[in-house]
Amino acid sequence: MEQTQRPAPRSYQFHPARPAITDLFHLYLGRTARQKSEEPSREPPNKAQKRVTALNRELPPPNEQFISDFEQLLRQFADQEQLRLVTESVLISLVVQCSTHASRAEFILFALRSLCTISCINWDTFLPSLLNSVSSAEMSLGHGSQTNSAVTPNSASQAISAVTSTSVSQSGLLSTTNTITLPSNFQSSNPASPLTSVQGMGSPAHSATEPSSLTLSPVKLNETSGNLQPPTLKVSSSMRENAISSLRQLCCKIILIGLEYSLKPVTHAEIFYHMLNWLVNWDQRQQGNDASDGVKPCRPDKALIEWLHSCLDVVWLLVEEDKCRIPFYELLRSGLQFIESIPDDEALFTLVLEIHRRRDMMAMHMQMLDQHLQSPTFGVQRFLPLATTNFGGEAITNMRYSPITYPSVLGEPLHGEDLAACIQKGTLDWERALRCIKHALRTTPSPEWWKRVLVVAPCYRPQPIVPTPGAVFTSEMICEATIDRIVELLKLTNSETNCWQEWIIFADIFFFLIKSGCIDFVDFVDKLVSRLVEGDSHRLRTNHVTWLLAQIIRIELVMNALNADTRKAEMTRKLLSFHREDKSSDPNNPHSILLDFISSCQNLRIWSLNSSTREYLNNEQLHKGKQIDEWWRQLSKGERPVDYTNLDDRSIGMFWVVSFMMAQPACEMVMNWLTSAGTELLPASSLQSNDRLMVMRETSPLPMSLLSGFAINLCLKLAYQMEESLFSGQVVPSIGMVETYTRLLLLAPHSLFRSLFSHLTQKNPSTLSKPGATLLVLEILNYRLLPLCRYEGKNKSLMYDVSKIAATLKGKRGDHRVFRLAENLCMNLILSLRDFFSVKKEGKGQTEFTETLNRITVTTLAIIIKTRGIAEAEQLYLPTMLEQIMASSQHAWSDKTLRYFPPALRDALIGRVDKRGLAVQAWQQAEATVINQCTNLLSPSADPTYVMTYVSHSFPQHRQYLCAGAWILMHGHPEKINSANLARVLREFSPEEVTANIYTMVDVLLHHIQVELQRGHPLQDLLLKACTNLAFFIWTHELLPLDILLLALIDRDDDPHALHIAISLLERQELQQRIKLFHLTRGPPEHWLYSGIFKRAELHKALGNHLSWKDRLPVFFDDIAARLVPVIPLIVYRLIENDAMDHAERLLHMYKQLLIYHPLRFTFVRDILAYFYGHLPGKLVVRILNLLDISKIPFSETFPQHIASNSATCPPPDYFANLLLVLVNNVIPPLSTSTKYGSPFDVYNPARATHSKTPATQLGQASAAEGQKAFYQVQDPGTYTQLVLETAVIELLSLPVSAAQIVSSVVQIIVHIQPTVVQSSNGPHGASNGAGQSTVLPTSPSGGSTDSLNAGRSTPSVSGINSSSFVSRSGYTNQQLSCLLIQACGLLLAHLPQDFHLQLYMEVSRLIKDSWWLTDGKRLPSELDSAVNYALLDPTWAVQDNTSTEIGNVVCLLHSFFSHLPQQWLEEAHVIIKNLRPVASVAMLRIGFRIIGPLLPRLANAHNLFNKTVSLLLGMMVDVFGKNSQPSVTVQASEITDLIDFLHHVIHYEGQGGPVQTNSKPRPEVLTLVGRALENFRPDVQHLLSHLKTDVNSSIYAATHPKLAQNPV
Repeated sequence: MEQTQRPAPRSYQFHPARPAITDLFHLYLGRTARQKSEEPSREPPNKAQKRVTALNRELPPPNEQFISDFEQLLRQFADQEQLRLVTESVLISLVVQCSTHASRAEFILFALRSLCTISCINWDTFLPSLLNSVSSAEMSLGHGSQTNSAVTPNSASQAISAVTSTSVSQSGLLSTTNTITLPSNFQSSNPASPLTSVQGMGSPAHSATEPSSLTLSPVKLNETSGNLQPPTLKVSSSMRENAISSLRQLCCKIILIGLEYSLKPVTHAEIFYHMLNWLVNWDQRQQGNDASDGVKPCRPDKALIEWLHSCLDVVWLLVEEDKCRIPFYELLRSGLQFIESIPDDEALFTLVLEIHRRRDMMAMHMQMLDQHLQSPTFGVQRFLPLATTNFGGEAITNMRYSPITYPSVLGEPLHGEDLAACIQKGTLDWERALRCIKHALRTTPSPEWWKRVLVVAPCYRPQPIVPTPGAVFTSEMICEATIDRIVELLKLTNSETNCWQEWIIFADIFFFLIKSGCIDFVDFVDKLVSRLVEGDSHRLRTNHVTWLLAQIIRIELVMNALNADTRKAEMTRKLLSFHREDKSSDPNNPHSILLDFISSCQNLRIWSLNSSTREYLNNEQLHKGKQIDEWWRQLSKGERPVDYTNLDDRSIGMFWVVSFMMAQPACEMVMNWLTSAGTELLPASSLQSNDRLMVMRETSPLPMSLLSGFAINLCLKLAYQMEESLFSGQVVPSIGMVETYTRLLLLAPHSLFRSLFSHLTQKNPSTLSKPGATLLVLEILNYRLLPLCRYEGKNKSLMYDVSKIAATLKGKRGDHRVFRLAENLCMNLILSLRDFFSVKKEGKGQTEFTETLNRITVTTLAIIIKTRGIAEAEQLYLPTMLEQIMASSQHAWSDKTLRYFPPALRDALIGRVDKRGLAVQAWQQAEATVINQCTNLLSPSADPTYVMTYVSHSFPQHRQYLCAGAWILMHGHPEKINSANLARVLREFSPEEVTANIYTMVDVLLHHIQVELQRGHPLQDLLLKACTNLAFFIWTHELLPLDILLLALIDRDDDPHALHIAISLLERQELQQRIKLFHLTRGPPEHWLYSGIFKRAELHKALGNHLSWKDRLPVFFDDIAARLVPVIPLIVYRLIENDAMDHAERLLHMYKQLLIYHPLRFTFVRDILAYFYGHLPGKLVVRILNLLDISKIPFSETFPQHIASNSATCPPPDYFANLLLVLVNNVIPPLSTSTKYGSPFDVYNPARATHSKTPATQLGQASAAEGQKAFYQVQDPGTYTQLVLETAVIELLSLPVSAAQIVSSVVQIIVHIQPTVVQSSNGPHGASNGAGQSTVLPTSPSGGSTDSLNAGRSTPSVSGINSSSFVSRSGYTNQQLSCLLIQACGLLLAHLPQDFHLQLYMEVSRLIKDSWWLTDGKRLPSELDSAVNYALLDPTWAVQDNTSTEIGNVVCLLHSFFSHLPQQWLEEAHVIIKNLRPVASVAMLRIGFRIIGPLLPRLANAHNLFNKTVSLLLGMMVDVFGKNSQPSVTVQASEITDLIDFLHHVIHYEGQGGPVQTNSKPRPEVLTLVGRALENFRPDVQHLLSHLKTDVNSSIYAATHPKLAQNPV
């Protein structure tokens, strides 16, 4: 660019033409040599002086002669370019010197115009130099952001000399200097924005620490700066301001002349930057120079107003639509509208208002239509890439997006702690946050969810405080929501509802929040006292609050507040103020006894903490503690330990009291009970040596009903004490103790959970080096705590830990038991994952998984991607992960399996070479040698000593064929080989070698059958012989693990006989008997409810010869049958893939007794129905559903009828409406009403959580009638909320009707939802239309524009819905219910497979195209546009005034749907736009943008998908504004300025990869894409988008970022 090619100033400062040109200008300016030397050193003359001196001045020549004189001078020099530069330099110096002289300024303007006629001015070099020189002159006068005080000559010269290059940064169009500094305390006028500061909001924020980029022109510095140095600057501030005003005024006039010519984009950018700088800092002089003047004037002076207006004229010319020299979008992101004080000037105010108006319109396209009421659910797995934080000393990686977002001033979805801290109490966003938190407190999402969205209270955080990415809930929000939940529970308690379960669940979360430091305890107590004691004192009738506080009194943060805090006395008094005399109608009830004595426990605890606060204690309660001591002494007198299985109610209640007051004695008594049966020696028959093993005799585990009343502190002590006994003791623990330990962890998942591997290693690094401890940990995790690990979000990290154990052992000889258990646990963990995962924790290098685990991983990935999709950041890792797996796996998947794989996975695997043929060839080459070795080893008379010779000296490539060789030698008669030698060799092999033997034997077996078939042998005989031989390996001598053999067979489903053999093995009587024995001895699957004594199985009978060979440690829960639990579902998958539906159904029926022990069977049912949706016969669907415990699943009342009928008739609308209503009442966070301080915050909705003393008998109502569910009752899927949602998904997946019918039914309900609920609310039992309106719903604007459309036409309600009590059953008003039903529908559809998504897109496309007010030809285009705008702009869909439209409801449904979709599935949304095209009107164009626009911010890091989406939107615009388009009515480009602004913004957003910053720039690929599309636009639209291309001659973005032009795509 020319600015960078200018010669250095000194190269033409002394050009011979410079004196002549200067003299010529001085002549015409009427300046003498004396005047030139004197003028800069004195004050500017007043008017009288001008009149006097003018009489003595020689008159200058007429202006008309100037150009001829200049041309004559021009001809005297050869280098015209140098002469032009000198002329520009002289002109610039004269502008600075003569700006305050009106007539001279006029001549300069005349001279400029004249010189332009002879091409002696290059505006692209002149204007930037002029602007930079003006900036330098202003700095020398002490005006500028860098200096606010009086300027000395030295400081002025230093300021000028410090400025060097062009002001348009190469990193961004408006990389503004610190002279454009936005105030930090502005109040945003955007009602959607919760923030009071623009910093961090995505608007251009300007740092005061950035180096200045103001520049000087290549003018002779002596003439500009040197002459302007005041002697002592005795010039008054007002004179200085007038001088600067005159200079800016003249500069603007010159710019206006320059804009009449064709300038380069970079010049426009330079001008624009300076104009913004002046406007933003218009009153900068008041902040420094006039600080002593006192109050700032309300109105600017006339001179300032004049240059302001000229400056505004320049800005308007730059952004005018006809020329579009600068995109108006640059004003939107400039921050000009947020200047601290707007002058009392209508012109500037008009510009600011226009910026606000267009910014609001643009921001609207960035936000979902349901932004204000978006459902904050807990199941959406979206991750923040590369984000890590620390919570409670634990590193939290893969930070998820927060459940809610806050819109910025530019509409971008923003997350994070800094934003949450700006949310003001009482605002809409504060209400949304509390709505989400309170929903979480009711539905208990996992601690992992809490850790990702919470931050530690400021008073507990170390300095310096580092913001937490993704966290959006401050401690103040948590505190308020917690108090609201306490009040809510008190209401239920006072209504005599049995809600003890709710209190227990809440205490667990409350303990977690306090211990984690997320609640400021002192502040919490203050607010709780104010709310309950001083405010709603009538709520506090029981001692539940005292009991709650007693749970946390031993937490360190709480003890510090009561013992060391300066307000400890006040805190003590306030804690004691919650005591109430709790007189229950049933004094022997355990709960009543606990609440009666809890105040005494609290007083005694505080008494022991601090002697200085004892005076505030209740002596009566202290005395009451003696009753507890007396009861405890009586209980402890007995010689035998207390039998906790036979305690009466009073004893249970008193022991609960003891747990709060004397935790250590209570802990010791419980441990005494668990060890009271003594020890015994393990029978010698179970051991392979003379050693004897001491084990505890069995006792009954403590029941859940007893454990639930223990103080959390006692539970913690018990857990630690049991861990010492379980994992570090010398005696093998009893199953009863292990079961009690797991029950404790299940009971309090928030306060007691610990990651066992890391927890035990921290306590004692050598613990897991003991085989017994490792086995026990693996068994507990595999058979007891797997759902808990998933709930806690630890299954992924646990998978890495266990896979490392397996990787360490897979090559170690003889360690089969630990390895196979670890491998089986890894199978379960991999299959339990519901979101994308990496096969290595570090993310690099080859996987450590075994071959079996690699294959299962690919299957799990297929299920996850197909049924749940891939979230944002995860798509980048899929190719890398597959490479890691394939590098260590030899398997190739069959075509039948691949056809069900999702396309992303199928495309990556379809070209993989099947290496089975190579394996068979290798076998054939080694067959002779292997058979010879096997003959020597396995003949009946073989020497036993040859076993070790074979193990030590055989080649590894031959050892993998041992089982294959043995299978060949059998010839259908297994008794012919030496099974003892074979068993010894396989035991001496490493687990990896045994696995390789199994896979190789299966390949050889299948190849052998093919060969024998070709020789004419009957297939049935060959299959029978194969099964007989395999039974020898599996059952007769138990030589090989059955689960691995079955997996090896089903992985060869491309062979026609592999599945037949697998089914035959599964149907054998030996296995069926083993399953029945397992079912009889194991007890119920809900082990936490079992109150009897567990019976330990014998090691050999449980695990067989191969796994129990030299092992001497007894089993707890492990069994060969239990190892099949993860394998059977995989076999069912493979049978369905091979169209063996009957076999799959029979297998499910046969193994139902085993699958009830599947820890995640609900998830299995949901996933298999989703994975094979549309391919399962009704009979098989029913068989799959029967795996569930139907009585405990909240199915709809009529669902069994629809399934049993197996009719293709779609259920009535009433069925779908009730399904959505269940989601509203149980899944969607309830709406709260805004209340003032001291009044109940939340209107508890009884329809949402019905509590009853008698269980319901109807299907689908049992769970709701029991109140809140504890985790151990809903371990799969983890919360009752998720259970209800996934149950609705299962129902829709199971209906014997098509996805199109289901989607059509639910969409019709949503389209006509307002008339339906209004009809319901007007019924005899309906709610009032206006009563109880929540302030969470923003006020709807007037719907006047739709009156004409609604005139004479009524919207029908949905037929088939029993609307008589529809609203009353929800507990909401009709307006609230309309919104929530739409959200529920979007949430439900998003959790269904992609078959439903495609039908949704087609259905909404049809509805939009067929909308009567879009197809009515009698409507005027203006009327249509007004109606569309109203339908799409109103965030609450006009529900308040009942003017909602089909279009508004449909768009809102789509946005609610999109909010819960993973990024991978968003691409299909393009179907909507494709179906709507060709677009014939601006109204339809706006609908398309309103649907797809809010998706674009989510695609900022998915560049390919972003490009496709932008291309689609541009295509829609071409339909209306294309060169060849023929709309019925001519549409002006000015009607879509908001769409133009939106495209600019979202392209910058994607270029930045997030909220737009000052240095954000578009990506070259996107500019190239837009540039190609522009060729098809009309000229009037082309120039509005002309800057979004890579042409440096027309785009300011390309011109100011040369790399964009150098690297076009």
